[in-house]
Amino acid sequence: MSTTTGERTAYPPPGGRPAVLRAEALHRTFGTGAGEVHALAGVSLDVPAGQLTVVRGPSGSGKTTLLNLLGGLDRPTGGRVLLDDGRVLSELPEKDVLAVRRERIGYVFQSFGLVPVLSAAENVEVPLRLRRVPVAERAERVARVLELVGLTRHAKQRPYELSGGQQQRVGIARALVGDPDILIADEPTGQLDSETAATIMDLLVALTHERDIASVVATHDPVLMSRADQVVELHDGRRVGRG
Repeated sequence: MSTTTGERTAYPPPGGRPAVLRAEALHRTFGTGAGEVHALAGVSLDVPAGQLTVVRGPSGSGKTTLLNLLGGLDRPTGGRVLLDDGRVLSELPEKDVLAVRRERIGYVFQSFGLVPVLSAAENVEVPLRLRRVPVAERAERVARVLELVGLTRHAKQRPYELSGGQQQRVGIARALVGDPDILIADEPTGQLDSETAATIMDLLVALTHERDIASVVATHDPVLMSRADQVVELHDGRRVGRG
């Protein structure tokens, strides 16, 4: 059962597991030439470890805005995002937000976001270079995650030599190479055919449960929704119902 305090609706974590990431009454307003746009209005949710949270809703409902706030890529106009160590992510200095993003959060994008001139292994290695991980350790970790996503034989290929599904696997490997405990994916199967999308969905579900990751995925895919531990539905920037 949810409880309401003021304008915040507090949803207990599904399955009773503690939240790794918590959103409290998030608001995000954007100023435009035509006036203000209220992309999010009072959205609250808990994201537990080892569980897949799917965010669904029509285009313009606020899915990407919510993921950007949860991942520290944007800051809310109102409300806050909390980490399980007690820090308020949305109120940290930018250098600390960057550190959290490097050390705790992995991102998977619909557009893959790969560097065209780099090989699959080099793309996966980028986050480790930013963290100045030693060369030998980088090589070991890159090899491990490429094996995890089934791309060991494609390590030296560049993105244009890979299929869409393989490119997305590279994106997932890059998100995982830093051993994050939070994974955020925005429409990760949106550019894939249904068969390839199903494979990527299987991989995301398995990784979430096996590696005890708190995963938040925005998607329109009903198959992935059916496999979620929690479904958050947004309409016009507001959370509706209880998934």
